[in-house]
Amino acid sequence: MQTGAGTVLNVLRPTAHSSLVVFGAGSVGLSAVMAAVAQGSSVVAVDPVASRRAVAQDLGAIAALDPADVDDVATAVREITRGGTHHALDTTRRPAVISQAIGSLRPRGTLALVGIGKTAEFDIMTVMTKGIQLRGVIEGDAVPQRFIPHLIALHAQGRLPVEKLITRYPFSGIEAAARAAASGEVIKPVLTFG
Repeated sequence: MQTGAGTVLNVLRPTAHSSLVVFGAGSVGLSAVMAAVAQGSSVVAVDPVASRRAVAQDLGAIAALDPADVDDVATAVREITRGGTHHALDTTRRPAVISQAIGSLRPRGTLALVGIGKTAEFDIMTVMTKGIQLRGVIEGDAVPQRFIPHLIALHAQGRLPVEKLITRYPFSGIEAAARAAASGEVIKPVLTFG
């Protein structure tokens, strides 16, 4: 929650008139979707897993794309957002996806990277000619002592429905929880005791 919501609320700071595309609808990406929707932003989610796309739309995303169903993800996002998003968030660490995120942005847009692999390749000409900002983010650039109470307040107001990401497992089902998380079947497995 802190990484996804923090990236939106502390770094990108979208407004009610801005748009965001989130690449990767796992717990970090969906936390970002929730936070952006809470700010009144238009959100597009991109993920290959149908159930995760459904959760993104349930959380308020205006569209959820399967990258395998469109010829060009960046073009599809630009069409949905009428010219490109103001902000993009990549949670995948995949060079090809980072390039799609850059291509989805409108001029002077910002791409937040919450994780990066060993290499990242992108068209520097696009970044330069469109004035795109690339921003690395660590743990949502949050100070936990202040930010976690803010997240709790948003949840109490019904604006951050964290429970929609959680699937509970008894501790004895730890192996099943790990398999479900690895396969993408669940978003955030939570082990319970007793």
